[in-house]
Amino acid sequence: MLSAYAPLFRVPGATRFIAGTALSRTGGAMFGVAIIVMLSERRGSFGLAGAVSAVGLFVLAIAGPVIGRLVDKYGQRRVALPFVVFSTFCGVTVAVLSWRDAPAWTLFVFYGLSAVLPEPGPMSRARWAHIYRDEPDRLHTAMSFEQVCDEASFVIGPVLAVLVSTLWFPEAGLLLAELLFTAGMLAFLAARATEPPVVPHADRPGGFAVRRPGLLVVAVALVMTGVIFGANEVIAVAFAKEHGETGFSSVILGAFALGSTLAGIVFGSRVFRTTMTRRLLLAATGMFVLEVPALLVGGLWPLVVVMFVAGSATAPMLITSLSLAQRLVPAALVTEGMAVAITGILIGISGGSAVGGWAIEARGAQQAYAVPVLAGALALAIIAARYRHLERHERAND
Repeated sequence: MLSAYAPLFRVPGATRFIAGTALSRTGGAMFGVAIIVMLSERRGSFGLAGAVSAVGLFVLAIAGPVIGRLVDKYGQRRVALPFVVFSTFCGVTVAVLSWRDAPAWTLFVFYGLSAVLPEPGPMSRARWAHIYRDEPDRLHTAMSFEQVCDEASFVIGPVLAVLVSTLWFPEAGLLLAELLFTAGMLAFLAARATEPPVVPHADRPGGFAVRRPGLLVVAVALVMTGVIFGANEVIAVAFAKEHGETGFSSVILGAFALGSTLAGIVFGSRVFRTTMTRRLLLAATGMFVLEVPALLVGGLWPLVVVMFVAGSATAPMLITSLSLAQRLVPAALVTEGMAVAITGILIGISGGSAVGGWAIEARGAQQAYAVPVLAGALALAIIAARYRHLERHERAND
């Protein structure tokens, strides 16, 4: 099974950018949990923690496609490097403001500014899309590998964030996240051999990627997927805290990510002959159905089992969504197009974090799981309603 991924590492220069994105993804996976643990410990409010996290994700969701468009037009290194430096400065400032007990509005401002950053996922996927532009089966494997890397970072990242924040001091998780993200992005951008060439301005298609038929449907479905992630993240911290084991939230979140990682490995090793639209509908169905038992469990370890199983549907959902997004746009808009899709996820995570935080304070952690369950139902409904539209445009871009 794992041998299906071996050719990826034989691509000249690929190992360098894979290593860079591994570090940056791990740092990125720590941000959400780190800010929630930091502020819930310093300020004693999950509502504030969820709101600050939501603002950061909302800003990232807006900045992502804009930076992605600039990357497509001018190149990855030229555009991304200044944003990495700016983001790191603002992120470290957030940690200092938390430690100094600064006014809450300053946290919103600087955490929002720290989210104006280049996303490693779309840029890394753009490299694979260029490398395997004429090999669709290899490209499916590469896109699956990307999602496995994303999920693996969410196994490691939240554990690190919670661990250092609880063992050292509340801001430690955020500071470590900034260090890993920055080091990883610098390593990724230094790997110039695999950077996709810029399409000459005269050859670029007009318009924005989001207006390409079908892409907005994928992005909206991914908003609901993101709500599941964001709500699960903040609810896990609250659920563990209600049971007197705040640090156990990393186990819950790690189980969800591990289930997704293993599913992604299996999914990526297979070659499919059905349309991506059909696979997307099946993945959305699994994502909704497998989240429902979270409403029924009452203990920490039973929730770990439920989250592990629920996570197994998310990798197929994300792999298929992002592969379909890449299919629906021309090569000159590939980074922007995938950034639009990921923006959907980020908007959803932002909303899920905020709504999840409010639901916890209003109803408690157990009943708050109604938020991700409802989001899963809506994702399924969106894809089912636009199934023929998506499949038609997928075939048109073969």
